Amino acid sequence: MNTAVKPLVQVDGAKRWFDVSSPWLERVIHRKSRVVLRAVDGVTFHINKGETLALVGESGCGKSTVARMLVGLYGLTDGAIHFDSQPVKSMNRQQRQAMRRRVQMIFQDPYASLNPRWRVGRIVAEPLATHTRMTVGEQRQRVGELLAQVGLDPTDQHRYPHQFSGGQRQRISIARALALEPEFLVCDEPTSALDVSVQAQVLNLMKDLQRDLGLTYLFISHNLAVVHHVADRVGVMYLGRLVEVAPRDTLFAAPRHPYTQLLLAAIPDLSGAGRARVPVGGEVPNPLNPPTGCAFHPRCPHVNARCKLEAPQPAFYGDSEVACHAIEEGRI
Repeated sequence: MNTAVKPLVQVDGAKRWFDVSSPWLERVIHRKSRVVLRAVDGVTFHINKGETLALVGESGCGKSTVARMLVGLYGLTDGAIHFDSQPVKSMNRQQRQAMRRRVQMIFQDPYASLNPRWRVGRIVAEPLATHTRMTVGEQRQRVGELLAQVGLDPTDQHRYPHQFSGGQRQRISIARALALEPEFLVCDEPTSALDVSVQAQVLNLMKDLQRDLGLTYLFISHNLAVVHHVADRVGVMYLGRLVEVAPRDTLFAAPRHPYTQLLLAAIPDLSGAGRARVPVGGEVPNPLNPPTGCAFHPRCPHVNARCKLEAPQPAFYGDSEVACHAIEEGRI
């Protein structure tokens, strides 16, 4: 990390744990202990202004929880988040209100994130009505500009969400997110519910908007082809922790962590190059009862006794930041 450039977003040791215990009376009768789900268990990363950091990993690894923590939908169990060098935890009400205008979120499902009873104009204008003093006429004009910006017709504001296709609905979601001219967009798998051809259109739109408006993205995805298209840097998550963070080209060309190698091995090799792959089997452990030490050790071909006892700490190897005992000890 270049210390001369202050990141727009800095996350330090962020944790989010959920109490998923049985009801109190049931615990007393059956003598059950409390159960805690460590959805995010100490992640540290930064995002510079104007760049896209993608978080990837299998379902249930904590990607969406990180997204919701950054926009304030989930509080922190421990750790800290700084936005534009300000600690989010210690912000007063006025500062939080200002931050809400600068940080917006695009949700995964365009069918569920738009109110079916509202016309598109009201949906897109909702942030304007809440956070600005625009008149109804000014809001209507601004909504028309936003719809045109995302490739829709300004007259579409008089229609309902069900009258649009999935790709068009996601464009409406993007227009709503842009209403307050934010600097940082958290995108939680924004194309996973769309057809492949429509995905490409929406991703190209997002890249164009980033270039034109100077936006910063956190892009959550499990689709590595999408990540390769949009990301500047990639963070790989496993059971609530980051195991590798690297520039996109570095990560795809030379993945360091065994889990990253597993993810990339799942991509079909259409080049005919016949590159050797490290075979890694097994399934994701139960997050309610994670393994001791390195969470990946039950599936890792390079495991030793230390991996089973001690959780690895991230360290830099070139421009990749990796948490792995095997790399540290030179075993891979």
